[in-house]
Amino acid sequence: MKKLLSLALILMVGITFCMAQDTTKQTAVKEAKFNELKHHFGDIPQGKPATTKFTFDNTGNKPLIIETAVASCGCTTPTYPKQPVLPGKSGTIAVTFNAEANGAFKKMVTVKFAGYNRPVLLVIDGTVK
Repeated sequence: MKKLLSLALILMVGITFCMAQDTTKQTAVKEAKFNELKHHFGDIPQGKPATTKFTFDNTGNKPLIIETAVASCGCTTPTYPKQPVLPGKSGTIAVTFNAEANGAFKKMVTVKFAGYNRPVLLVIDGTVK
């Protein structure tokens, strides 16, 4: 019984440390430092599209090129720079949610940078009232 309790305690401490990590700037593309990876809209009115902007800085020494930015559903539209983001410069990905259906939502946008195998995942959530 003591072993089981000890194991449960260790597991809970480990999970707490993992959840406490600041993932705001940790992405698969280390040269793209995002201001945030998740945006919470809170309550938004039905029928009024809501938009947020995810800004990133190119901290590398080569231009960053976004190949694609794809939303998890048709109710979400990402807009991203088509030109390379030069070293030391910033880029912005605007994400618009159409807010047609009532209720809670959580949508993702997968951003693929040229030369990187793993994409960056951006998340929006909130509640349409």
